[in-house]
Amino acid sequence: MWAVTRLSQPRAVWLLVGGALYLVAIVLTAAYHVPRNDALAMVNPTSAGAATKWRQYLTGWTAWNHLRTISCLGSAAVFTVALRVG
Repeated sequence: MWAVTRLSQPRAVWLLVGGALYLVAIVLTAAYHVPRNDALAMVNPTSAGAATKWRQYLTGWTAWNHLRTISCLGSAAVFTVALRVG
């Protein structure tokens, strides 16, 4: 909230960008990863189609997890810059 009310200060934009990147990670977790993890947890590992479901799950999950990781790292980097700018 501080950054929104003080946009004229140098670190405000950095804080807003860092917060937005972190919010991306939270939204990805809640909207994509948790539902897919829950669906995978319901699969019987000994069933005939379990291996196929795991491969389908893993391909998409890995790609989106990379995006989530990058957004967290970006957020940390931008917040670090905000500390230095101030």
